Amino acid sequence: MGNEQLNSQDLETKYEYRRKRNAEEMRHQVISFAISIFLTLCAFGAVAAGFDKWFIIPFILLLALVQVIFQLYYFMHMSQKGHEAPQLFIYGGVIIGFATILAFLTIVWW
Repeated sequence: MGNEQLNSQDLETKYEYRRKRNAEEMRHQVISFAISIFLTLCAFGAVAAGFDKWFIIPFILLLALVQVIFQLYYFMHMSQKGHEAPQLFIYGGVIIGFATILAFLTIVWW
């Protein structure tokens, strides 16, 4: 009987830990979603305010970059362990894409 009670207490402890961890993860996702909505509203607000296009385009691209980071780390769970290989490919693709765009811009401007 003592062994059964120990197992039930162990299962209950694991359940409570998992429940708290899931609640914390959900809180992070809701906060990230709210920030993404806020950034989207900022982009719409910048366009609606009639700012110059030389300000709006980099501003919207910056907001989009921040939203991509939020999406990857909170919604796609890239901040958790076990996602090192996808991170390597994503970062490698970003570096190669940036180098390609930079090379084409250099060729066009020369």
